[in-house]
Amino acid sequence: MNFRIVLKTLGILLHCEAGAMLPSLAVAVYYRGSDIKAFAVTILLLMICGTLLVLIKPKVKEMYARDGFAIVGLGWLLISVFGALPFYLSGAIPTAIDSFFESVSGFTTTGATILRQVENLPRGILFWRSFTHWIGGMGVLVLTLAILPSVGARTLHIMKAESPGPAPGKLVPRVGQTAKILYKMYALLTAVLVILLLLAGMPLYDSLVHAFGTAGTGGFSIKNTSIGAYNNVYVDVIITVFMLVFGVNFSVYYLIMKGNLKPALKNGELWLYLGIAATSTILIAINIHGSVFDSAGQSLRHAAFQVASILTTTGYSTTDFNQWPEFSKMILLVLMLIGGCAGSTAGGIKNIRILILAKTIKREMIRIVHPKAVHTIKVDGKTVDEEIVSGIMTFYFAFTAIFTVSVILVSLDGKDMVTTISSVATAIGNVGPGLGMVGPMGNFADYSVFSKLVLCFCMIVGRLEIFPVLLLFAPRFWKKVSI
Repeated sequence: MNFRIVLKTLGILLHCEAGAMLPSLAVAVYYRGSDIKAFAVTILLLMICGTLLVLIKPKVKEMYARDGFAIVGLGWLLISVFGALPFYLSGAIPTAIDSFFESVSGFTTTGATILRQVENLPRGILFWRSFTHWIGGMGVLVLTLAILPSVGARTLHIMKAESPGPAPGKLVPRVGQTAKILYKMYALLTAVLVILLLLAGMPLYDSLVHAFGTAGTGGFSIKNTSIGAYNNVYVDVIITVFMLVFGVNFSVYYLIMKGNLKPALKNGELWLYLGIAATSTILIAINIHGSVFDSAGQSLRHAAFQVASILTTTGYSTTDFNQWPEFSKMILLVLMLIGGCAGSTAGGIKNIRILILAKTIKREMIRIVHPKAVHTIKVDGKTVDEEIVSGIMTFYFAFTAIFTVSVILVSLDGKDMVTTISSVATAIGNVGPGLGMVGPMGNFADYSVFSKLVLCFCMIVGRLEIFPVLLLFAPRFWKKVSI
């Protein structure tokens, strides 16, 4: 482990977080809120701590895989702790654990909240709360690489450890350039969304914070009833479309941008993702028509919005889907776990893993019938490396194990089964609202400190896709040897 370069990179990360907090400070100053001092103190602390770490000079500038994992794991923990300070220091959230929960939920783009009322909070706090979604959506460390492409080491290990999906890669040879391309596309799409929301009649402040939540597939709203508070069909349609847009692998947009339409449109994961969205929407629309909504148009509108919201793990709502029939709620629960595409801002298991797992099952069935047959797994006409297949199987087992253990631990709070299971599902899937007591009209405030910490762990594990977090608990990982 190259501890010096790990600490130096963490220092750069803290400086970046301080810079990311400046817009929220500006909002607080503009609205003359009570949160100005909280942001100013937090930014000062970030600069002091960051500077102390940046001054560390690495003896060896070589970065190994374990260094990348350590930076990502520790980095996300650090930014969550410092990100919680404005909530706590301003008094918006009176307890430290609740502030940490809200911060983790924000950066991991989960959108689960302990707040019972959000509309009376200071504007700066609400802006920071939603802005954490935007920062965390593409990746905090990816943002750092975009701003400071090199810390004098091979930064690909950082990007690999933070990027969602089984085989994250570069769009261009240079890691820093890849990070810049990703954030340029990310920022452009966010800007388009803001403009469209303004045209739909949403105020500028509201448009910005909801664009942050949509782009980062986070789901924090400044309204107690989420997007449903606006009761605007144009807003619903725009956000529905853009939630699905941000759930697509950004490499598809890069291919389109470069004029490579054929490989982009033949992407197997993309079609599976759209197929799941379309099928789920139709099934739910049929199920809620007549029982929840009288109009077929309303049924389709709300079904499409909630499917897009849950599948992309955004977590916005236009209605209380907790009151929908059990069939519809079960579909939404499954979508929580599936999630969006690899290389997107969405959480969950990811569609590419589902696709490869399905092809793996098919291959094993063929092998039973034809033991001597050689059958490779192909996606988009390319053979999937057996190492990737093995990695996906390991990921799925680890995901299932953590989910199961977390459900057992959270059940100690004595909540009903639907609430308990959906709480963990929505946390590890980075969705936000669950079912039962944690539905779209509920929150996580009534959970104990222990359960909140378990759910925080699930949120970080879900966002970083398990292994960067688990490695932090392995004693061998911290030995001063290279791997």
